[in-house]
Amino acid sequence: MNLIKDWKLPLMASLTLGLAPFVPEPHVWGKLKWVAGGAEGMQLMDWLDLLMHGAPWVLLIVAIGYQIKQRKPA
Repeated sequence: MNLIKDWKLPLMASLTLGLAPFVPEPHVWGKLKWVAGGAEGMQLMDWLDLLMHGAPWVLLIVAIGYQIKQRKPA
């Protein structure tokens, strides 16, 4: 629960693990394009790779959503 109360750790994980390797394009971006193109030829390892590189982004979105929900109206 503490992980989603603070968005800094999910942000760092997203920018490092979520984007690595950076060259020639971020790995998660390549996997998402592959899935958007129909995911032809994707094997179990590719899906697990997408899960590993995508998890920090999901965690970041949840943490930001939690922060927005916790804001009190002025």
